[in-house]
Amino acid sequence: MAARSRSESILVTNAHDGQRSRKPDELIVEEPMTVQLDAVTVSTTMRTPGHDFELAVGFCFTEGLLAGVHGDTVPVKGVRYCAATGSAAGSEFNVVSVETGGLAPAPRPRLGNTTSSCGLCGNDAIDELCDRLSLLPASLPIPLDVLQSVPDTVRGTQELFEVTGSVHAAASFDADGKVLLTREDVGRHNAVDKVIGRMLLDGQLPASGLGLFVSGRASFELVQKAWAAGFSTLVAVSAPTALAVHTARRAGLVLAGFVRNDRLNVYAPERL
Repeated sequence: MAARSRSESILVTNAHDGQRSRKPDELIVEEPMTVQLDAVTVSTTMRTPGHDFELAVGFCFTEGLLAGVHGDTVPVKGVRYCAATGSAAGSEFNVVSVETGGLAPAPRPRLGNTTSSCGLCGNDAIDELCDRLSLLPASLPIPLDVLQSVPDTVRGTQELFEVTGSVHAAASFDADGKVLLTREDVGRHNAVDKVIGRMLLDGQLPASGLGLFVSGRASFELVQKAWAAGFSTLVAVSAPTALAVHTARRAGLVLAGFVRNDRLNVYAPERL
């Protein structure tokens, strides 16, 4: 299958210094994608096409849908585009099925439809996600000057942002600040799931000792996903929510916010 277009050129009216002109502007593509696990629909999310298999696998993993009866992660045996009837092209490649051969517990939907920016709601659902996770193992802290350098380093890998200026990025990085993997999407949590999904498929989880960068605020959901994947540190260019901070402290996850221009705030642990 040919690569899907992730941006679209649209004519706009530009006003500058009292002058008007018509010119093309490159806009990010946003389309719905339905995720199935062993042929059961578990979610529909708005996303930017590209790395769809990683997104589906990452979502299933971070939502605990791949958790086996003994707390292990069941293997993913296949990922494919599909459709209820006809060919995958008939669904415009917007339905992805993750297959475990029935090894995963019987799935149930977390949400019916989600937007590209919102995720979890409901205290019961929050408690359910956190209760299945254990305290992160201790690891050597990543130096603060390294954390401060990460946003600029990741910016150099954000190809879609350079074209459209309207996508989020997530990236994994090591203790030296080297960016290992970057993914972009119209949704922050989608970009994170794409990173985690790729790492799971490559056998690189848990991400012990590694950091996860996000190009927006640090919500509870992003902290929970970083915790589930085993990252030791989460870096965000904007502020965290109060629930995100409480969850990071519960997890033993280092959480840094407002990481830009050689400054940052460390919200978790409570004290360095």
